[in-house]
Amino acid sequence: MQKFSLLPKWAVSYKRRYLSKDIVAGLTVSVLIVPQGMAYAMIAGLPPVYGLYAALVPTLTYALFGTSRQLAVGPVAMDSLLVAAGLGTLALTGQDNYIAMAVMLAFMTGATQLILGVLRMGFLVQYLSKPVISGFTSGAAIIIILSQIKHILGVDIPQYHQFQKLIISVVSAIPETNGATLTVGIVGIVMIVVLKRWRPKVPSILVVVVLGILTVYFFGLWQYGVSIVGEVPKGLPSFTLPDFSWPHARDLFTMAVTLALIGYMEAVSIGKAMEEKSNRETIEPNRELMALGASNLLGSLFQSYSVTGSFSRSAINFGAGARTPLSLIVSVALVALTLLFFTPLFYYLPSAVLASIIMVSVFGLINIKYPKVLWKYSRDEFILLLFTFAITLFLGIKEGILWGVLFSLLLMVYRTSKPHFAVLGRIKGSDYYKNINRFGENIEVREDLLIVRFDGQLYFGNKDYFKKQLFKYLEAKGDKVRAVILNAEAINYIDSTATAMLVKTIREIHSKNIDFFIAGAIGPARDIIFNSGIIKELHKEYLFVRITEAVEYYDNPASISELRMKVAFQNQNYGI
Repeated sequence: MQKFSLLPKWAVSYKRRYLSKDIVAGLTVSVLIVPQGMAYAMIAGLPPVYGLYAALVPTLTYALFGTSRQLAVGPVAMDSLLVAAGLGTLALTGQDNYIAMAVMLAFMTGATQLILGVLRMGFLVQYLSKPVISGFTSGAAIIIILSQIKHILGVDIPQYHQFQKLIISVVSAIPETNGATLTVGIVGIVMIVVLKRWRPKVPSILVVVVLGILTVYFFGLWQYGVSIVGEVPKGLPSFTLPDFSWPHARDLFTMAVTLALIGYMEAVSIGKAMEEKSNRETIEPNRELMALGASNLLGSLFQSYSVTGSFSRSAINFGAGARTPLSLIVSVALVALTLLFFTPLFYYLPSAVLASIIMVSVFGLINIKYPKVLWKYSRDEFILLLFTFAITLFLGIKEGILWGVLFSLLLMVYRTSKPHFAVLGRIKGSDYYKNINRFGENIEVREDLLIVRFDGQLYFGNKDYFKKQLFKYLEAKGDKVRAVILNAEAINYIDSTATAMLVKTIREIHSKNIDFFIAGAIGPARDIIFNSGIIKELHKEYLFVRITEAVEYYDNPASISELRMKVAFQNQNYGI
């Protein structure tokens, strides 16, 4: 019997040799998360300190309950933008109300993830297909970059989440550009890019932050209009219940569900990527969903906004040698020390430097290679990606993901409504029956037999397509055809509507003095054939395990062996 322990799984089996690597990884991540967290809070429309709050309780909670060993949870660019997009649609007045709604949104996101996890609904993330996520992410990344240009130019631009509005605002604001701010921002971008490429081991973000603070302080750049972070509140966040109200909850519900699913998808995909590198599989999808839910819910009680897994920090955590989530606890401790003692150091940090960090970080989210692959191999998925990308850019962040998911579901329904339908023939010198269009001259086709294969489940959405295709090929064979053999190996389900269609179809074929055989039906489909009335119209002696046996029986009914008959006629009562 397994002993009960209050400690997380990784702590129970913790080894002393892990300690030094976890401490180093935690120190390394904390160097990045402080400026990055402050920058991402700006994307969300929150004061920079809330990015640090989001790196405390949520990260600690995940370290205790999460199932990934290297995933770094905290504030990220995508969720920050979704928060800004969701709250931007509400008529909020004053920063305090905005902060309260951001915290409430985190609470609702966490509650949604917890409920989905308890109900074992982790599979829902599968409906967020890769083309949708790629199109959405690329579009959102462009919106994020454009939204930060105001900090690079040093001008006040209204906060929009549509590409065309942002472009118009940026272009109209160019004449008001502050030269000193522009210089700081461009130098910050160039330094981060150059250091990442030529000196990847150097903490480029930390270097730019330190140099930005020193430059502003010693040259007094704030006197020339360079915007700075200013006073960052000292101290840890206090326990506060979210300001819950039904009207606001109703307004935030759609965004909370979106954040819950997107956040879970991000965390699991990043966690899986880390698993592939470490060759250790520890992620349990539904427990991971609950861990993220607990992180967001408990974090909201301590003034955090929505969080999820961060790719950049997870990669750094892994690269620094982290073996367990203890590295996250170390980074939490250092963020807490920063809030308690070191926030005055960030007083002169220019907003243009934070904007440069954001722009470089999210630029990597724009994926060009994947659309090229889809264009070459899957045009319909390329269109799906392009559609999601365009909707995200021109209509909005929420609209992009919602319409993308809807369009991908419609594409899935369309595909299942018209599965692959093939006419089969025997490969010369063998018992194999394959698609006549793929094997050309190597196929033998009999004039008196029509052998077809339907590659999908039979249901109300494709029953008419099945019947239309079947009779099209039947008519093409002419008057010489005497039997139809349906290869049902790929049919794993037949619903009641398709069952009625199949019974009627068999009856129509029989009325033409043509036999109808079914070969290769697997257990679930065979159960339906026996229990739905299809077998009464078909007759059970016309049910076969293989196409070869159906052909042999057609040629010589006496050739079928007793064993083959027994196997073919088994139904669910025999457990087959």
